[in-house]
Amino acid sequence: MSEKIKAVKKESLIYALLIGFVIGFIAGAIFAVYKLTPSTSHNPPEQQQTQQSAGNSVQLSNQTNEAIANFEAEVTARPDNVTAWTQLGHLYFDSNQVGKAIKAYTRSLELKPDNANVWTDLGVMYRRNKQPEKAIESFEKAFSVNPKHEPSRLNKGIVLLYDFNKPEEAIAAWKEILAINPEAKLNNGILLTEAIEKIKKEMKSPAAPTK
Repeated sequence: MSEKIKAVKKESLIYALLIGFVIGFIAGAIFAVYKLTPSTSHNPPEQQQTQQSAGNSVQLSNQTNEAIANFEAEVTARPDNVTAWTQLGHLYFDSNQVGKAIKAYTRSLELKPDNANVWTDLGVMYRRNKQPEKAIESFEKAFSVNPKHEPSRLNKGIVLLYDFNKPEEAIAAWKEILAINPEAKLNNGILLTEAIEKIKKEMKSPAAPTK
């Protein structure tokens, strides 16, 4: 398999995370990829290239389709190949094939249940599939496997904030990250402590008067 089509393993999210904060202010992209460490992202090389033309876009899509076909053939021939299931999950993740990503990650975890990164990726897919409860369960499984796993806690907080409207519980989840890494930063370089303070201020702000 060409290195060009291999997905880079992510230690789990999201694909692009925290942008602007405060209830009602953080855009949906924050759920995408959380990078406290370089290996958090699993974006394949072709997705990192600038698409300068429609032809380029088609070429990249063909490369992704070829990669998916190759990994599908591999897991069919060798259904116990955990690495292939994981990489297939990443490809489905990146091509927004949510249901297939969930199935691939689930099979990967059946074979190797101690992978916190894959649990987190699975949680992201559940959230995108409008199953926030399952997302929370997956994130909690991730940090039960690895108590120092930061991305899963961040993503848990995001789901608590956005899907359940529980900012206090979201902040509590993020404070668990700070207990592990007091200097934790969001993907845009802003300290997590600053994000939490902004959310607290927003919670205390009176609602804007209606006319």
